Amino acid sequence: MEIRPIRNHEDYQAALAAVAPFFEREPEVGSVEGDTFEVLLTLIDAYESKLYPITTPDPIEAIKFRMEQSGLTVHDLVPMIGAKNRVYEVLAGTRPLTLAMIRALHSGLGLAADVLIQPRTIRRSPSGEAR
Repeated sequence: MEIRPIRNHEDYQAALAAVAPFFEREPEVGSVEGDTFEVLLTLIDAYESKLYPITTPDPIEAIKFRMEQSGLTVHDLVPMIGAKNRVYEVLAGTRPLTLAMIRALHSGLGLAADVLIQPRTIRRSPSGEAR
């Protein structure tokens, strides 16, 4: 089998077709088939990462998502962020997260610290207003 770089959608489809049989019966690591399988997976992963990059979520959106996921309320964030009004300000994006809040949210909600420390993404409404 000839292994080539994946440069376009047709190459990608060919690589997927070539790797598919290996999922039925995974080859032994270190064998010729095993090496082919590993190289094809690496090529596919590199192409997908370039074409469909995964970005880190906005910190406030991550907090809101975890709240929804866990059924938490503003009251549940008070020990991690501070008084209720401070929690509302953080969730509205009018108050930035402090290092102490980031540490508490990381520990309390299990959110990745690299998500919480990044700058907030300003989203614009269709009318052009910042949200």
